[in-house]
Parts: sequence; C-alpha cells; structure tokens
Amino acid sequence: MQRGNLFRHAGTPSDGERFDLLLAQRNLLIERIVSSPRIAATTYVQEQDEWVVLLQGEAVLDVTGELVPLAAGDYLFLPAGTPHTVCRVSDGALWLAVHLHPEGHRPATANQSVTG
Repeated sequence: MQRGNLFRHAGTPSDGERFDLLLAQRNLLIERIVSSPRIAATTYVQEQDEWVVLLQGEAVLDVTGELVPLAAGDYLFLPAGTPHTVCRVSDGALWLAVHLHPEGHRPATANQSVTG
C-alpha cells in the first residue's frame, strides 16, 4: 500500500514548476505539479495521453491555438500529440496529472517522489 497527501510538502518553487512522482505503474504515471507564476512558456507535444486536473489556483493553457482558462476543479484531457502550453498560472497552482503511455512503453520517472 502506498499512501500520501497531495497538499503536504506542496510549497511553491521560486520559479518554474516542480513535478513530483506519485505513482509509476506499467504504462501509467501519476504526478503532482506545483507551479510558480514565473514560468517559461514551453510547448509540449507528448507521446502519451494526459488527463490533468487543476486542484487549486488558476491557469490559462494554449491548446492547439485555443486559449483554455482553468479554475480549481477544472480538468482537461490532452490526447497524445496535442500541442499545449501553459501561458499563465497563479502562484501555488496545484495540478494532478495522469499520463497513459502507449502499451509496452515504460515511462521515464519524474524528478522527485512524494512520500507524505
């Protein structure tokens, strides 16, 4: 059994985003993301499907040229190959991201594991 708390140790990084690995199981990866408002707008085009929910804060994403505002509780499904960029985010925004990699692919692990 693995147990933790999404809000514990969720301090905001001084800039950018912090990715905390919660679970890596076969082709599934679940991570917590904590955002600073000082982010570099980076466009992601991932090989895996991603379902993401904003647990606290606000954000604006550019998804294939469409601006998508998100508030706490909003979620979004991004199929593999969908270009997306975080344009703006509030201080301490907290995300939960679920990545489903193609069958037979072993996902790379995130930066840090959350244990409490």
